[in-house]
Amino acid sequence: MAKAETVLLPIGGAALSSDERLLTAVREIGARTGVDYTDDRAVTTLLAERREAAHAAQHRPLAWVAGLTLVAVVCWVVAAVGVPALGPKAAALAGPPLIAAVAALVHVRKGWRREMEHPALAGYREVLGRARAHGMTPTHVPPWLEGRPEAGQGGGKAVLPIPVYPTVEAPAAPVDSASAVPVPPKPAAVAEYERVADTGGWHDEAGCLLVIAGVIGAGWAWSETEPLGYGALALIPLAIVVWLIGSNQGGEKARLRAEATEYVKAITAAQAAGAQVPELSPQLQKLLHG
Repeated sequence: MAKAETVLLPIGGAALSSDERLLTAVREIGARTGVDYTDDRAVTTLLAERREAAHAAQHRPLAWVAGLTLVAVVCWVVAAVGVPALGPKAAALAGPPLIAAVAALVHVRKGWRREMEHPALAGYREVLGRARAHGMTPTHVPPWLEGRPEAGQGGGKAVLPIPVYPTVEAPAAPVDSASAVPVPPKPAAVAEYERVADTGGWHDEAGCLLVIAGVIGAGWAWSETEPLGYGALALIPLAIVVWLIGSNQGGEKARLRAEATEYVKAITAAQAAGAQVPELSPQLQKLLHG
């Protein structure tokens, strides 16, 4: 299990403690669930255990068996309909296993949801909702915490979203215990990474298309004895140029990604030391969730 000081939490305990009204609400939630949500180590342990339990419930053997059964049912129905000797009556034999597979998947889904609705985990989502209501923006919200798919960096609708509460006006004299620890400034390289992180990636495909076009053009010229067609071979050096440009851009992006990763580590260390760190951009959040 990862150490608490190496994990970037959505909101650190020091930040939760910086507003007395929020701290009171957090303590009330903690008293109900038995978790001290201002203890970063306890929260880190809670999230790791609950994530593992939810993953185990979602990917239990029954889920795989049900999935394979559905595939087999579809294959059987297609084969039965396509083979005159079998026909609709044979296809109807897929009914019972189809019902059993769907029932198994429903059972697995209920088990996963039961793990996601664990009181301590539900309480933490409530804590994040209360923090937002008090004007604190989480650095990030792990996709799994809201029941969103992780494979696509957390896109899709949340099954169990962070609750929304009425906005609470800022106190006249807020406690600044969390701001006593400085937050690392964002380097220019990190800002550049955020700008280019989602760009590029087309050079390999473009180079391959140019090579194919060159070969096809040369082949046509040879078969039709048309010398001008051999000019398509010029596309091959152009493909090499495109590949080199892509390679250079990929190397630069890798360097910027390393800088961004170090910045995220610095933000994590600052949070562990008691700083109230800012919300991470979607590009930096992908470094955590990807």
